[in-house]
Amino acid sequence: MAKSLGYDAGHFSFNTEGGRCEVCKGEGFQKFEMYFFEDLFIKCEECGGKRYKREVLDVTYNGKNIHEVLELTIDDALEFFADTPSVTRKLRLMSSVGLGYLKLGQPATTLSGGEAQRLKICAELGVANRTDYLYILDEPTVGLHADDVKKLIRVLNNLVDAGNTVMLVEHNLDVIKCADWIIDLGPEGGEQGGEIIAEGTPEAITKQKRSYTGLYLRHVNL
Repeated sequence: MAKSLGYDAGHFSFNTEGGRCEVCKGEGFQKFEMYFFEDLFIKCEECGGKRYKREVLDVTYNGKNIHEVLELTIDDALEFFADTPSVTRKLRLMSSVGLGYLKLGQPATTLSGGEAQRLKICAELGVANRTDYLYILDEPTVGLHADDVKKLIRVLNNLVDAGNTVMLVEHNLDVIKCADWIIDLGPEGGEQGGEIIAEGTPEAITKQKRSYTGLYLRHVNL
């Protein structure tokens, strides 16, 4: 149907002119600046928050229009696009790092720091034969369920197994215990920290009396 109407991929992008609602520029809402208060964001009256022109929303794929597709979570989209390997391959990467709850059309500005980092990991995993790279991540497990932390660890191990180096700033013991090498900073936080208290394998850190990390690692199955 889209081809018969002369629509191309650009008509289904909310970043370019063509099929998007031009009143809200594909945002789905309009911003009203309030000089003495926080800005107001009101659902676009033209498109009803659906981000596209009515004629584009009339085009459907497997019973859903572009707005309905973008409202799918990544996990739901895996089922919806089950017969399209080129799509599910990328979606499966995102699900594997615990991002299955995000919506396909979710604005990047609404992502947390940890979510944004995990999306970048997915982008790197999607590049064939990438090796000899250094990845530095800051608390990528923040907000993750224990099962999703396990998924993330598997993904990070895949990066390492491919010949890359992964450096994490992390407090999650389930991640720390899997490290090849730990650098423990302290003795306290903030101005009372900044000193290398201990470094070595997780087993070696447990034997360091000054290390708080070692103290807690002793109660974890290594």
